[in-house]
Amino acid sequence: MRLLFLGDVVGRSGRDAVSERLPGLIQKYGFDFVVINGENASHGRGLTEGHFNDLRAAGADAVTLGDHAFDQRDTLSYIVREPSLLRPLNMASGAPGRGANLIEGRNGHRVLVVNALGRVFMDPIDDPFRAVEAAVAACPLGEQADAVVIDFHTEATSEIQAMGFFLDGRASLVVGTHTHIPTADHRVLKGGTALMADAGMCGDFDSIIGVDAEEPLNRFLTGIPQNRFTPAEGEATLCGVAIETEPGSGLVTKLSPVRIGGTLAQALPEF
Repeated sequence: MRLLFLGDVVGRSGRDAVSERLPGLIQKYGFDFVVINGENASHGRGLTEGHFNDLRAAGADAVTLGDHAFDQRDTLSYIVREPSLLRPLNMASGAPGRGANLIEGRNGHRVLVVNALGRVFMDPIDDPFRAVEAAVAACPLGEQADAVVIDFHTEATSEIQAMGFFLDGRASLVVGTHTHIPTADHRVLKGGTALMADAGMCGDFDSIIGVDAEEPLNRFLTGIPQNRFTPAEGEATLCGVAIETEPGSGLVTKLSPVRIGGTLAQALPEF
């Protein structure tokens, strides 16, 4: 099967890029399943129900979140009735929603999608390695799941790479989100798991990680906040990773980074 993962959608620019480009990508490359990280899609913080529905309408089969999962108040209510919306698995047990789910794609493929938060340079959280391991063990790759996708939302590339090696042979894709900076370490590990330390963002790269540069620069220079962060509104680049898996095993046979449109434009190679 063919699977596309798109990194953090940031504000209106990112949402518009997904709506305008994703349907054509699905048609052109025959993607069977699409996962999008949407935790910054609404004004740069969180995900409203309306914007979640927009991502789904564009072609997302699953939408993941992160440390801003509940920055929009309506997420607390609508997440409980949306099985395709996932918040980090290792949040407190009382958090609404779910962190992992087996979701059927457009061509009948069953994909286990898992969302987790890291601990390095992040707020205190439960152990992501044991939480993810339990979710994967309950729905093994090649048995209940045709593919397993892990969105590991954290700051440290080393922590994301460690998760990839930890799950090698047990997941189809381990990909990092959160930093909004696409990495160049995409590879298929020895056991057949694809790994990329950060997918990057779907947003305007003529910015500081998707935010108009003026206020972040002010805070670095003075240490004194003057205004709220505002998502940049220029043309967005779609960033992420595409994989193709082997029938039966769910392990990866092809891997390509995705950079389409905007500042980082480069065509997705023939896949």
